[in-house]
Amino acid sequence: MTNKKIKVIGAGLAGCEAALQLARFGIASELYEMKPKKFSPAHHSESFAELVCSNSLKADRIENACGLLKEEMRMFGSVMMDAADVSRVPAGGALAVDRDSFSAYITDRIRSEPLITVVNEEATEIDPEEYTIIATGPLTSDALSAAISRLTGGSELYFYDAAAPIVTEESIDKTKVFKAARYGRGTADYINCPMTKEEYAAFYNELTAAETVPLKEFENSKVFEGCMPVEVMAKRGFETLTFGPLKPVGLVDPKTGKDDAYAVVQLRQDNSEATLYNLVGFQTNLRWGEQKRVFSMIPGLENAEFIKYGVMHRNTFINSPKLLDRYYRMRRYPKLYFAGQITGVEGYVESASSGIMAGLNLACALKGIPLPEPDRRTAIGALALYISDEANDKFQPMNANFGIIEGLSERVRKKQERYLRIAERALGIIKESSERVYNAAGAAV
Repeated sequence: MTNKKIKVIGAGLAGCEAALQLARFGIASELYEMKPKKFSPAHHSESFAELVCSNSLKADRIENACGLLKEEMRMFGSVMMDAADVSRVPAGGALAVDRDSFSAYITDRIRSEPLITVVNEEATEIDPEEYTIIATGPLTSDALSAAISRLTGGSELYFYDAAAPIVTEESIDKTKVFKAARYGRGTADYINCPMTKEEYAAFYNELTAAETVPLKEFENSKVFEGCMPVEVMAKRGFETLTFGPLKPVGLVDPKTGKDDAYAVVQLRQDNSEATLYNLVGFQTNLRWGEQKRVFSMIPGLENAEFIKYGVMHRNTFINSPKLLDRYYRMRRYPKLYFAGQITGVEGYVESASSGIMAGLNLACALKGIPLPEPDRRTAIGALALYISDEANDKFQPMNANFGIIEGLSERVRKKQERYLRIAERALGIIKESSERVYNAAGAAV
């Protein structure tokens, strides 16, 4: 056990979760956050755990892998889940939040924790002999990126992430849109903009020909499949979008009783007051003027007021299979841990879950408690095992999904029933594991 404060670098979702896990074990930490002295190109708020892209935390059902992951995190006392509970906004079967309320809640929790000292400085160096959790996220500063590169021997990779534009609710033409949930699941919280084939064709032609922002400042042009710019996706084929973010199936227009649109653009509530909506799946790198011109071709958005345009920014992640073990700990430097999207877990929820585990694992190591073994039958364990699998020689960021979670020994034909049984099994495992480790440390469960 060390009497020195643990250093946690980055007050995003992962860093905040990690610091609070350490505090739960009675371990003090210094949480380094360069805001407000310095901002990344995508960050604007001084609050911690700022949501940069979407305000959605994805599905809220345990039959969905991300929904399962969120329930597992609750059993570890996740601050992200506590914040989501007090800041959620209507989003059908998804869990979406008011960005400002969400970040404010987590900021208050961090600042009110006596065992966490916030240091508003940019961390530029890493000492492998100091206990440190690096959770600087996909927008790690150049100086710290260079320090990480020196530690990893240059095994650093980049991909691109893009944020969707946001419009005001009052500027949407209500005569051309309708509210509905896909397949009637959940409440009708999404605003749907239906398109005929002719309207879609005209939109498609302009989208694929529109001018994009040059990417001179970035290292390369690799695009991450899970957050692909809508214009890049469109160029893969005329119907690609209609099988992706503009998929029309299961969306019945209550005015006609039919779901015969050729394509449907969905808008999701972005704040508690329901005055703002974001274009679902419309992450983009189009120039702002082009966004206004092209996206205004969507039925119902002809006169839309765009209060925030989509942007593209660099995301950084390390080659985790070669660098990290299953505890999010560096193989070469066991006092160094990584957490968040920099490890290659992709998504808000996944990032926060890795912060929980990095903080928990370090706390156990310091307390002399056996580290909880990640279990492939759980979502949180499967992610840890995926990013640390040395056999993965073509590593790409990964979301929570049932493809990486161990299946059932018996055959269950219906997918939803199969996923439900996998989820129930996982929650039983996590309940037992979390209670065991917290009880061993005398921490409150």
